[in-house]
Amino acid sequence: MPVVRVCKITAFFVSVQIDTEIPLVFICRFPQKAVSLYPIMQIAFTTTLPKKGFARLAAEHSLFVPLEKAEVLVSTFDKPVTREMIASAPNLRLIANFGAGYNNIDLDACRERGIRVTNTPHSVVEPTAELAFALMLDVARRTVEFDKNMRRRSGVEFGVMNNLSHSLYGKVLGIVGMGRIGQALARRAVASGMTIVYHNRHRLPEETERKYGATYVSLDELLRTADFVSLNLPYTPEVHHIIGSAELQMMKPSAYLVNTARGAHVDEDALAEALRTRQIAGAALDVFEHEPQLPPTFRWLNNIVLSPHTGTGTWEGRLAMCEEVCDNILAFAAGNTDQMSIVL
Repeated sequence: MPVVRVCKITAFFVSVQIDTEIPLVFICRFPQKAVSLYPIMQIAFTTTLPKKGFARLAAEHSLFVPLEKAEVLVSTFDKPVTREMIASAPNLRLIANFGAGYNNIDLDACRERGIRVTNTPHSVVEPTAELAFALMLDVARRTVEFDKNMRRRSGVEFGVMNNLSHSLYGKVLGIVGMGRIGQALARRAVASGMTIVYHNRHRLPEETERKYGATYVSLDELLRTADFVSLNLPYTPEVHHIIGSAELQMMKPSAYLVNTARGAHVDEDALAEALRTRQIAGAALDVFEHEPQLPPTFRWLNNIVLSPHTGTGTWEGRLAMCEEVCDNILAFAAGNTDQMSIVL
């Protein structure tokens, strides 16, 4: 039976791998409150760790917990928690996901067993919105492209009408998914002189719309009117490839697509073709459907900015996510479900 082991490591994301079969453990500069978790229940962690340095760390930090004994499993957003893993943990009562998205977890298997699932929706908000805004700037102002060109031996030709790009000021930002992250992005965009249109499953309260000067529209209208389209919605099967060939054809030739949500929101083949033919002006992506693989076309297009799923990848963000995971576990142990970020 596979064993998932946990190691308490004091350096942030110092990590290790025992063998290729076992998804292993992380982490991190543990929040102080994490120390109080161990007397409460058995905890296992899942994530893939590099091989370097395991022997020393294992000797120094001997907190290994087999998954089959665990009451709590802390999963990371990039590693699947399968029905088989869940079946191998008869004592499992809670899966505390390290991330806001939870499509890595077999929720049906959890539902059948009555296992609670939590996530970290609060700590991911600001870093993800920050990156979405940075990607909009990068692709519109061509900063990544210019940086690459400046490093070449031939350099770039300076001049008044050379190296032109587009401003965010005065443009329309269309936000698909106006939840916490979408609203944090709207706050930044409004401060930069942008106008907000948005599409949600449900319209926001008028007070919230007034706060951002946001207008609720259909998805089709958003695609036709926005200069920038930002995807900030959670993944469900219903929104698989919500942006495909038909939707890309609705966008302005001058528009940009930004995705910091989930890669499966976008039909990547259709996007590659739209970028190649300049059907839209550009795209900036932090997520991909088959990570870490990229569509080969993305590698040579000069109107796309690529980022390796780092929306929450700041030191501050990771530590805040650790804190939120610990809060969920402590609340669960105390029976305070109203203080948990509950998925299931």
